[in-house]
Amino acid sequence: MPEKIRIKDIAELSGVSVGTVDRVLHNRPNVSKTAREKVEKALKEMDYHPNMYASALACNKSYNFYCIIPKHEAEAYWDEIEEGAMSARDHRRDFNIKVKMMYYKRFNLETFAKVTEECLKQEPDGIIIVPSKLDATRKFTDALHERGIPFILLDSYMPDLKPLSFYGQDSFCSGYFAGKMLMLIAGKESKIMLMKQTKNGNVASKQQENRETGFRHYMHDHFPDVDIIDVDLPLDGEREEYDTILEEFFDSHPDVHHCITFNSKAHIVGEFLLRSNRRNVQIMGYDMVSKNAECVRQGSISFLIAQHGYMQGYACVQTLFDAIVLKKKINPVNYMPIEILTKENVDFYRRTQL
Repeated sequence: MPEKIRIKDIAELSGVSVGTVDRVLHNRPNVSKTAREKVEKALKEMDYHPNMYASALACNKSYNFYCIIPKHEAEAYWDEIEEGAMSARDHRRDFNIKVKMMYYKRFNLETFAKVTEECLKQEPDGIIIVPSKLDATRKFTDALHERGIPFILLDSYMPDLKPLSFYGQDSFCSGYFAGKMLMLIAGKESKIMLMKQTKNGNVASKQQENRETGFRHYMHDHFPDVDIIDVDLPLDGEREEYDTILEEFFDSHPDVHHCITFNSKAHIVGEFLLRSNRRNVQIMGYDMVSKNAECVRQGSISFLIAQHGYMQGYACVQTLFDAIVLKKKINPVNYMPIEILTKENVDFYRRTQL
């Protein structure tokens, strides 16, 4: 059998015309059942595998992917997601891939509903979603299933919604891991500070809730006598307000030397410690945003847990491309690595695709 199989070769083996083979390969109509069976038998005997890249390029179709994420300020985990998604788009530009970002406000179901309704009107080919509340997200994903539009969940895994795929950390394991790492250096402490950012008593994501649950499970199992003291920094607060809250806390708790947070804003506490010249507090936080990294370099944050936001954004777009354009089989659950960064290795962390 020749190394490169031609349509002519398939036609000769199956005993049909070249035109018939072409129609079968491209799943076009006007092919009899008998002829189709002959071609399919010949394809199997020849172990024929179509060049999906070439077929997709020849198709010259454009694909519109939408990414629905929370509205955010600079220096946030979501910036990494956006950069990764746009990099994947650029990498597949030859296939006419377009990616549009759409934003909703955290804790505001009306904006989530408005954004998702607008997204449906655009008739997207595929969607990446950072879920809101389960019921609100389900309403949207049910509509996607009805229309046959594949979608990927990012950040928070909700298997009942039956996504094409999921990208993110196993957040419970991540929180459990964070507790284990923290207590390697804080095993003799009697108190630990847990910094949160909330609005109306709620943290910003299910992922953060699950991380805290994992952390508390570890502490309950191994350090049940350690007092975990919550410090709430309002989600929409200003630096002056944060500084006041933190100063009051550390003045009234001089015996607290370790802080943990499950969001990407550990730098709020880290920068406060640098300004106030408090050097006896160690912080564990999340995400390799630049302000966090700088605090690690200066020593006010001891550890960061990385979740590869850039790679998640990149992988989500690449997965939609693989599923929709190349018709590849997709891995339904993709947990990101749980990596710990310190002053000694933070500058060697690779956030991008190699």
